[in-house]
Amino acid sequence: MNRAEALRARANLKKREGIYVTKPSNMFYLTGYTGEGVLVLTDNCAAIVTDFRYTEQAAQQAPGFEVEMVERGTLHASVAWRLFQSEGVTDVLYEDDSVTVRDFTALQKAMPGAVFRPLEGIPEDMRKVKDEGEIARIRRACAISCEAFSELLTFVRAGMTEKEAQLHLDYTMLSIGADALAFHTIAAAGEHGSLPHAVPSDRVIREGEMLTLDFGARKGGYDADMTRTVAFGEPNAEMKRVYETVLRAQLECEAMLRPGASCREIDAHARRVIDGAGYAGRFGHGLGHGVGIDIHEQPRLSTTSEDILCPGHIVTVEPGIYIPGLGGVRIEDTCVITEDGFESLVTAPKELLIL
Repeated sequence: MNRAEALRARANLKKREGIYVTKPSNMFYLTGYTGEGVLVLTDNCAAIVTDFRYTEQAAQQAPGFEVEMVERGTLHASVAWRLFQSEGVTDVLYEDDSVTVRDFTALQKAMPGAVFRPLEGIPEDMRKVKDEGEIARIRRACAISCEAFSELLTFVRAGMTEKEAQLHLDYTMLSIGADALAFHTIAAAGEHGSLPHAVPSDRVIREGEMLTLDFGARKGGYDADMTRTVAFGEPNAEMKRVYETVLRAQLECEAMLRPGASCREIDAHARRVIDGAGYAGRFGHGLGHGVGIDIHEQPRLSTTSEDILCPGHIVTVEPGIYIPGLGGVRIEDTCVITEDGFESLVTAPKELLIL
């Protein structure tokens, strides 16, 4: 069963119902197509609606799908409605979590008389469990990321800026095989390390400071996500203790990864370790998240998660401690859940590296 057929089955699609997909990540997952447009699915029709710029690309990337070209001045939704009407569709399932109020108003005008119902995140739920091909792509993206990090360690030094470290890392990932960056690289030195999503700046890295690097390559449409914190010269005793605490939490939480494990309980264990070391309130984000076509997917390792791990899930484990005015430490791996445990796809060392 291909993914479009699987979506029809998961949605229990009836003859009067059609599916209208606008999210690029869901369209890529379902069809392999990476351009602009929308996907139309009915009981008998599977079509990509796009404009002249992408019709050839759509035919090449998604050979099992019809390609409908939108004429200039015509809305994609109008063409989709024509396809729906030709199949007797009256009810349209759409991605209500991403369509804006303005877009929905336009959708209603383009599909007069249609009954709109939410797709309820079914494509995203399908994407939670990765197949062997998806795991292979993420493994390759992680390998590129690790190789780039190893090369950066021979380049970066005190006296450089956060931006210089970031740009060198980004260039290396792209030059050794990444198709793109998975997200904007974070490089945060010294007190900037207390900002979990710090933006690299012209701040100079100084001797005795730590540098947190959060980065990842994209390969074949799939992302890697990893974080390492390194030191330039001997850090102070407090930052060493912070690092040791984060490393302990990271290792112990990874050891809990297995089918049947509660994502909420794994997150709770990280907080017990960090709070117990005297850093209560200094770990303010979730322990981890799914990784795939998007850098943040399901399942989530967090205080509110109801997810239970199963084989094929790929999640990050990324505890951190952030102390304003002092700095921060985060250590992160991307891990795949196996039949009897887990495998980290990130192979870079986790012990404190002093450069």
